[in-house]
Amino acid sequence: MTDRDPTVRRGALTGIVAGLVAVSVAQLIASFSRNLRNPILDVGDRVIDGVPSAVKEFAIDVFGTADKPVLLVGIAMLLVAYSAGVGIVAARKSLPLGAIGVALFGVIGAAAAVAGTGRAIAVIPSIVGSGAGIGALLFLSRYTAPELDPHLAASRRTFLQASGAMAVSALALGGLGFALDRRFDVDPSGLALPSPDRSLDPIPSDVSFTENGLDPFVTPNADFYRIDTALTVPRIDPATYTLAITGMVDRPLTLTYQELIDRPLVESDITLTCVSNEVGGKLVGNARWLGVRLDDLLDEAGIAPGADQIVGRSVDRYTCGFPVSALDGRDALVAIAMNGEPLPPEHGFPARLIVPGLYGYVSATKWLAEIELTTFDQFDHYWVDRGWDAEAPIKTQSRIDTPSALGRIAPGTTAIAGVAWAQTRGIDRVEVRIDDGPWQDAELAAELNDTTWRQWKLAWDATPGRHEISCRATDRTGTTQTEERTRPIPNGASGWHSIVVIVEA
Repeated sequence: MTDRDPTVRRGALTGIVAGLVAVSVAQLIASFSRNLRNPILDVGDRVIDGVPSAVKEFAIDVFGTADKPVLLVGIAMLLVAYSAGVGIVAARKSLPLGAIGVALFGVIGAAAAVAGTGRAIAVIPSIVGSGAGIGALLFLSRYTAPELDPHLAASRRTFLQASGAMAVSALALGGLGFALDRRFDVDPSGLALPSPDRSLDPIPSDVSFTENGLDPFVTPNADFYRIDTALTVPRIDPATYTLAITGMVDRPLTLTYQELIDRPLVESDITLTCVSNEVGGKLVGNARWLGVRLDDLLDEAGIAPGADQIVGRSVDRYTCGFPVSALDGRDALVAIAMNGEPLPPEHGFPARLIVPGLYGYVSATKWLAEIELTTFDQFDHYWVDRGWDAEAPIKTQSRIDTPSALGRIAPGTTAIAGVAWAQTRGIDRVEVRIDDGPWQDAELAAELNDTTWRQWKLAWDATPGRHEISCRATDRTGTTQTEERTRPIPNGASGWHSIVVIVEA
């Protein structure tokens, strides 16, 4: 062990505590206004925007809906390492250089905040937080730099007490900031929904099978998949919310939330599918939506000649885009409710777009702030800029829900069951193959409509051994899903879903 080891260790701890102070104070300052955020979140959003599509796909494949918490943990780990390095530089090389390192943290956070919001006020948490971090670094450096105070530098106990007290204080400030920040949370569950002008009958029982392990026909809100680019859910006050209809329209519109829900509302059962869904994946769900028909809104605004793209813009500046030709009579909606409840915040409250038959990345803008009429020549939306196709009709797909992959089951009669979807076309047939045997027609549940998935099942006399089960669907146009396996990028995964099960002797 060298004589410098204590200085390095103290320097690293000093830097980590200074970083904790910076982040905690930034969180406290961010809690003063709905329009301010912790710089870690702003940096995380810029990381999401900047990484290649392949990295995003890898994160979704590996971590699923936990991709954002994993990103935050990764950013926190990098910040700890960076802060430790800053502290070591301050202790062994130059205290001013260490202070510059902390200031750089503030500059990065401020730049990320402005890039994400476009508001200069958004830099305040980063600037104040980095100032507090520099102050903490200067204070604790008395214990790490012998030339500043030899007596303090020699006292290990005093150093640990000072750094521990500062860390605890920082955590308390950060906790207070988080608690204060919660007052901006939005809970729409208590809002009263107006009665629809076009309501639907209760969903009949014959559209559902009851096999264990089979996903229910209607996906509960709490279980509905969430894939988006928002690191944290936007918190939108319905009292100040507005939806603008702009661009190539004859009569631009601006609607408040109350004006939106006062318009004629319709119910529609629609299955949504994420383009990132791998073959057999769970990034698909079915719900009963309530909203305003998009074609009614755009008829009122008047679509100008030449407009061929509808762009949805989110309050967090995310964009989707889909063809005007999708307004062909299908129930494209500005949705305000989901399964009889106001939209949950994570699913787009107060309003979102729903367009049957198109993958979500081109159509399903959540936290909808603007609908712009434009052309494909003039504008590429978020994912097109990252290599995905501009138009994305949902492919015919099927999935095995039960038995589970690599599951062990008893011999005898067992149910193979799952779901299939081909939104706007409908499912006509599902076939199942056991090992290299012939394709067998599965029993289909009743079809509710051609924009929802359809359940299927097949009774199988399972014999002991290892078996491979595959399924494929055919839609109402006569198209059978292809065996060719492709990745989601650039327009959705394809291939047959196959699983292996073990039938015990």
